[in-house]
Amino acid sequence: MRYAVLGTGTVGRTIAGRLLDLGHEVVLGTRVPEATRQRAEFADGRLPVATYAQAARDGETLINATNGLASVAALRDAGAADLDGRILIDVANPLDFAEGFPPRLDVVNDDSLGEMLQRAFPGLRVVKTLNTMNCRIMVDPARVPGDHQVFLSGDDPDAKRATRELLHSFGWPDARILDLGGIETARGTEMMLPLWLRLMSTLGHAEFNFRVETAEVGADGTV
Repeated sequence: MRYAVLGTGTVGRTIAGRLLDLGHEVVLGTRVPEATRQRAEFADGRLPVATYAQAARDGETLINATNGLASVAALRDAGAADLDGRILIDVANPLDFAEGFPPRLDVVNDDSLGEMLQRAFPGLRVVKTLNTMNCRIMVDPARVPGDHQVFLSGDDPDAKRATRELLHSFGWPDARILDLGGIETARGTEMMLPLWLRLMSTLGHAEFNFRVETAEVGADGTV
């Protein structure tokens, strides 16, 4: 597959590196390719860099790893309105650090970044996933022991199937991928971020994830 990872921060670089390790073609999209190539993280030349528009044009599947507050603008720069039918895997969160740490959610309760992207670019098939954990765990779930979960939200069944296959390649078994339903369910996973940030502060690290335990429930709803 050819992937365009939009965003050159830690999350984008981590996902792009894992995709390369799996044998995919990858290009990282940024507003300033030349300046990005001068950064120490890109000194070895392993991760190819292009403009948002060039990366999106070359990628069969797009991955949004930009700052959540700038994601819609980044996708506009990428020409996403002209990319009907492409899958957009959204791993970003709309965190506003204007007043320091912890950040607040810029959209919350009755909207989400996932929904905003789907509304802004109706021709894209948006799938929200991987936004409830550290990026190292995104691509290597074995870093955290036990049966912790990753969530999936989106309106297009085929796009979710393709995203599920990518998650499998990252090491997520099918039983640990929880499909929450339509893209509106991204509201719930994005609203987990304030809790995730507080847990990170309390634990002193980001090597953790959420685990959903269920009881045995009968057909009549009794436990």
